[in-house]
This record gives sequence, structure tokens and C-alpha cells, in this order.
Amino acid sequence: MWLSSSHYFVITFLVQHVSVGHYENFPVASKMVPARYRGAIVAIYRFARATDDIADEGDRDVSARLAALESYQKALDVIERGDTPTLLPLGPFRDLLSAFTQDVTVKRYATFADLLDYCRRSANPIGRLVLAVYGVPAVVQSPALFAASDAICTALQLTNFWQDVAADFQRGRIYVPQEDMARFDVAESQIADGRADEKWRALLAFETARARALLDAGRPLTRALPFRLALELKAIIAGGLRVLDRIDARNGDVFKAPLRLTTHDWIAVAFRAVVPRRASSPPASP
Repeated sequence: MWLSSSHYFVITFLVQHVSVGHYENFPVASKMVPARYRGAIVAIYRFARATDDIADEGDRDVSARLAALESYQKALDVIERGDTPTLLPLGPFRDLLSAFTQDVTVKRYATFADLLDYCRRSANPIGRLVLAVYGVPAVVQSPALFAASDAICTALQLTNFWQDVAADFQRGRIYVPQEDMARFDVAESQIADGRADEKWRALLAFETARARALLDAGRPLTRALPFRLALELKAIIAGGLRVLDRIDARNGDVFKAPLRLTTHDWIAVAFRAVVPRRASSPPASP
């Protein structure tokens, strides 16, 4: 695919993603998102970020965290009972609160199916809300395209889990399914010790391959969206793949230092949003 001056213009906009206060490896609302939608996208993100922080951040005890999350549920109840029609469905917001409430009390996941159920509520609602903001008729009428959105969101959530194994362990959580750890003969003590031996490397390679397959499964959605949203989504997929490549390039060693995308990485992500790489492309350097 050739790269025109218009493609260069698009890349310039893509790398200028909006900061909303937290470090993220994925763009939240880049300048490719039309201005009339950008406020809603950032508002959705901030709702998710604020409620997720209740579950994760600070020194509140379990009961205080649960009470704070319940206050958001009550606020949604008030909105639902009101006379003013809501512009967005409330179900996805309730799903997010359900997932973050679970984060307060659930620290391990026995199976990959259990983890996918968590992602269904913690990640997939974001994609569905964004699609609701845009109101794309082709997506509304296609369960398959909703499924593609869910695949991308779940993949990004899993990617975050795999890059943040050490940080999550410090919070008392392990998102790597227990059945997978048993399959590869990996003990929790290896995470505690930050030991990326051959067994751990095999386990992380297995998990990154799963996430990569989900990102690929979501690609059909990009062909059903308006140009600017499609380009934004391609950038997000490229960002996820970049992080997975970086994990693989480290041989699964996510313990030594936090994995953060650099300016160079973001430029590469923007380029790949316009010029997709072939499946055989080599992974990024660590």
C-alpha cells in the first residue's frame, strides 16, 4: 500500500492522543475522533476510570470500596427513573460497575472462561458504548460486528493483564487463569519472585497468542465503520499488537520494568494503522 501526503497527515493526528490523567498504552480519544463525539468518549472513559480506581487505588477498606461503587449504581438508578431519556444505554455502565465490584473481592480466576466473563463486563461495555455514541446503523443491525467489538475489547483487557502481571500481584490479584498456570507448571511463587523461567515464558507466549488472535478476530469491525472511527480503531488494534510484540520480545519477562510504549512505538502504531503489517512481520524490539 502506498503512503500519500494525506496518510502522513492522518498519522500526525493519530499520535496526538488526548491525555485524560492516567497513563495508558492505548489511545482514548485521538484527534481523529470528530469533535462532536470526543467529549462523550472521554466522559465514558472517565466514568470507567473513576470507578475502576475505587476498586484499585487508595487505602480504603473493602466495605468502603463497595459502598462507593454502590453509590454509582444508585446514581444510575436515579437516571433510569428520570423523565429525561438517556442518550446512551445504561446496561454497559452497570456491567462496568459489576466488574469493578468483583475486583474488590475476587483475586484469582480458576479458568479462562471465568476471565472472559470478567472481561465481558470490564472491557466489552466500553466498545459497545463507543459504538452507541457513533450510532453506526450497520453495527446496530449486526450481532457479528458487536462480537468483533467485544473481541477487540477483551483482547486489550487481556493485553493489559499480561503486561501488568507484577503490578496486579502487588494488589493481591492474579489474572492469569489458574488452569493455565497448572498446565504450564507455573506456581504463584514465580510471580512473587519475578522469575521468568522457561515455564513462565511458555505460559506468557500462550496468553499473548490468545490476545493476538482476538485482535485479529475483531478486524472486520473496521470495515463497517466511518473512516475516522475505523482509523482510530485500527490504531488501537495496532497498539495492542505492539504491546504483545514487546512482551514476546522480552520472552515474557514482564517483571524487570513496566512495559510502556515510547514515542517511537506510538509513531509505529500510527503508521501501522494506515499501512497494516503482514502477519509474518517480526516483533518489536524489547
